[in-house]
Amino acid sequence: MARIGEFRSPAARARFYTAYDRTFAQLWPIPGEALDVATSYGATRVHRCGRGDGDPMVLLHGAGGSCLAWYRHVAALGERHPLFVVDTVGEPGRSVQEEPLRDGRDGALWLAQVLDWAGVDRAHLVGFSYGGWLALQLARYAPHRLRTLALIDPAGFAAVGARFYLWLVASGCAALAPGPVRRAAAGWLANGTLLESDLLRLTMAAVAFRRRLPPPEVLRDHELRAVRTPTLMLLGERSALHDADRARARAESAMPAVRAEVVPGAGHALLMEHPEMVSARIIEFAATGDVSRDRSRSPWRPG
Repeated sequence: MARIGEFRSPAARARFYTAYDRTFAQLWPIPGEALDVATSYGATRVHRCGRGDGDPMVLLHGAGGSCLAWYRHVAALGERHPLFVVDTVGEPGRSVQEEPLRDGRDGALWLAQVLDWAGVDRAHLVGFSYGGWLALQLARYAPHRLRTLALIDPAGFAAVGARFYLWLVASGCAALAPGPVRRAAAGWLANGTLLESDLLRLTMAAVAFRRRLPPPEVLRDHELRAVRTPTLMLLGERSALHDADRARARAESAMPAVRAEVVPGAGHALLMEHPEMVSARIIEFAATGDVSRDRSRSPWRPG
């Protein structure tokens, strides 16, 4: 039986689309256009925005999310780059999956087809969480399509363990709590998404979606050594996905062109917790591709 992500019913899909469109209209800060790209795996929604010149940048969100995860970033990133912000096929967004993605190779092929449609030969590719894992697959299978790679607390450097699933459950319970409790839980759980009321309402509407994407398998050392694209890696010190220091050490020991940073006090939801810092790091790295590991550099700290 094909593993296709889909809503449980047409009514559930209609409710989600209404919530998605309303949330997008409320939150998206810059003009652009929404386009549906035909791929072998289904129609993929891509939001094209930002400047017309400059090197193109492609943004991938995390599991269970949509392009709206980037709404706090697109204004800054779009000042320098034309942006292609993707709803990953098989996730609860505006993309419609038709064929299963069975593994990382399929993920890379799907993403390459999106770039083909966009007329992008080489892009700055940015991926958060599961999107970071997908970005690594393109770096493995089609490195000639990339200028730089930016990974924001990515999956794929350690097995996803019970700690992460407990964090997800606790975060889900906190999302249903009254505002003061939810805001306090955002600090306890190091999950800035709990402060995003509009996105949480969209997440509640996405509960009716059956997600059927491959799990993010841990990349082996020889697979990481094959990723030669200049890579920026930002990790949350309190991330529930992995031990940040171990993930950084593994990346630095295996990847030949990586600059890895652990953000003090941050959790897995770096995009929401520290958007200005994340955007600034992405912009800087896309401009320079500098992977030097100067330990005298002062680490960023929350203000």
